[in-house]
Amino acid sequence: MNFEESGKPVSINNGSDVGILIIHGFTSTVSSMKYMIEGFNKAQYNIEAPRLSGHGSRWENLNKVKYTDWILDAENALLKLKNISKKVFVFGLSMGGTISLYLAENHKDLSGLILVNNALIFKDPRLHLLPLLKLLIRATPAIGGDIKDPNETEIAYDKNPTNGLNELMKLIKIVKKNIKSVEIPTLIFKSKEDHVTPIESAVWTYEHISSKNKKFEWLTNSYHVATLDYDKDLIIKKSIDFINEN
Repeated sequence: MNFEESGKPVSINNGSDVGILIIHGFTSTVSSMKYMIEGFNKAQYNIEAPRLSGHGSRWENLNKVKYTDWILDAENALLKLKNISKKVFVFGLSMGGTISLYLAENHKDLSGLILVNNALIFKDPRLHLLPLLKLLIRATPAIGGDIKDPNETEIAYDKNPTNGLNELMKLIKIVKKNIKSVEIPTLIFKSKEDHVTPIESAVWTYEHISSKNKKFEWLTNSYHVATLDYDKDLIIKKSIDFINEN
């Protein structure tokens, strides 16, 4: 599968009362969510999996977008689901989890939130220099492909665009500021071994959202891209159980 194919958005209307918005991560493609899409399709949910702006093409394009473009992508897909579904859940991986939290902060009619290794906290002190770094360096080494299963490969950019990353940090700042406004049922998955986002990111999210109905599930056999890793079946099962309960 090449970038053009992997970057295509997925839209499925199963005539269900339940819709699920699936959001991929930074530098990645919709293909990183292929197993999730298949699993939720088998459950007969309506599905929207948009391609986020700047993704699925050339890494240089990710330096040309704003975080507001990603929000618009997600909200347009959300509107499609709301038009055909009575209940809508949002499922996000990494940066997709950051965007999912933003939606939960601003759309109180969502039925639930599912986060996988969501990105809110990073430990690299160099990230504070991004406003300057992005002017000097267009990209740094890639962050994609953190998968334990050697038989799986994530289709992602081979570079980490610095201006795009700076936009992600802007979004994270906004989401963290308004995190207590998240009140909907939330299920958080966190890999115990993750080379991209630290454990603190998921734990901090769990502790600071205001949801009375919130669950935390450890993933013991996956790295960051858990949606393609050994725990992918567990994620599907636990997510479907969560959706059926809410």
